Amino acid sequence: MRIRTRIILAVIMLFVGIAVGIAMQPGNFRISRSAIVSAPPAVVFAQVNDFHLWEAWSPWAKLDPSAKNSFEGPASGSGAIFRWAGNSEVGEGAMTIMESVPNDRIDIKLEFLRPFAATHRAEFTFRPEGDQTRVTWIMTGQNNFIGKVISHFIDCDKMLGEYFEKGLAQMKTVAEASSKQ
Repeated sequence: MRIRTRIILAVIMLFVGIAVGIAMQPGNFRISRSAIVSAPPAVVFAQVNDFHLWEAWSPWAKLDPSAKNSFEGPASGSGAIFRWAGNSEVGEGAMTIMESVPNDRIDIKLEFLRPFAATHRAEFTFRPEGDQTRVTWIMTGQNNFIGKVISHFIDCDKMLGEYFEKGLAQMKTVAEASSKQ
């Protein structure tokens, strides 16, 4: 074999090896952040249970203030749906509250249409700690091959975690101000 053919075969084998290695990585991911809010669980819970209130604290609302948003179903709680279509930073998708346990937990189905199609879960929990509330925001899901490639080069926990931290900080501000009224 000529040297050029050997080089081409070596490059192909390298790419196949990398692809197999990435494909064999675990596909599950979990991102979690918490904050302590000086407000009762009911006040903090209300901020998440009603998608109409998310604009005040969601970090993604700030990335594209001109995104097209719509609401369907009940105003809050189980069955409430929020749809968005925005710029390349926020993409397009929908969130549906699948379960809402007052002042305790909210489970949300996240459906992303673009830039990549994916379905994940978000969960918010609200735990009283004295006269404060610990709110925890968790996102879980499965990465497809493209997601595994991206996570191989980008620390998604750090990147998305920073958005969760900003959102929780804003939620803290909003909930604490609401609690004082």
